Amino acid sequence: MGNIKVVILCGGFGSRLREETEFRPKPMVEIGGKPILWHIMKIYAKYGFNDFVLCLGYKGEMIKEYFYNYEILNNDFTVELGNYKNIKIHSNHEEKGWRVTLVDTGKKALKGSRIKKIEEYITGDLFMLTYGDGLANINLDELLYFHKSHGRIGTVTGVRPPSRFGEMIIKDKRVASFTEKPQVSGGMINGGFFVFSRKIFNYLSEDDNCDFELGPLEELAEDGELMVYEHKGEWACMDTYRDMQYLNNLWKSGKAFWKIWDK
Repeated sequence: MGNIKVVILCGGFGSRLREETEFRPKPMVEIGGKPILWHIMKIYAKYGFNDFVLCLGYKGEMIKEYFYNYEILNNDFTVELGNYKNIKIHSNHEEKGWRVTLVDTGKKALKGSRIKKIEEYITGDLFMLTYGDGLANINLDELLYFHKSHGRIGTVTGVRPPSRFGEMIIKDKRVASFTEKPQVSGGMINGGFFVFSRKIFNYLSEDDNCDFELGPLEELAEDGELMVYEHKGEWACMDTYRDMQYLNNLWKSGKAFWKIWDK
């Protein structure tokens, strides 16, 4: 996809998922034995977007180590003892051609600051951006087409979030069925999966206190420069331990709606 890079915010503390994030950064919390970050990258790679820039912060060294050792961790290999450089990798993963730039954007920086700090790595006029904890069965080609069609600085993907708890469908005081985390029919929320032109950097600063949603996105909206791409499919965010269990259960039962790469 030319030089359209995918920026993924990987630096937060993930405090509401403390059971896991005490030991690892939130994007490295696993679903089905793979970090949620890997799942997000697979969604983008499905559409040919495989040039990634990761904004690292809290425990960022774990993400660096994961990708530095990716071939070893995800392949069988033969090592010759006494000749440590002679390692033969028997490639059996499908992540070919991924280019991953890992940028330390600071331990305490807010999201706007993190994005500003990777400006030098954005070579084209457009880039994609998302969070390190959101999954969707989104059509990224349609998203990009929509962004190019309106000519504004930014596009945010609007989603209808799953409710925090499942619902009981009741008929005549009898439970007819249980639905696990149905989509809420009310208003839309920011689901990540943004597209921006370089002009977004004019709204940001490298100051660690530069936020993203509070301030820059609000200013962008006030200037009439932020459009919404409505994603009518499924979306989920791994915000809590319960969310992590829910997503893992979907994966185990073969109902992972975001697993679009094998279709």
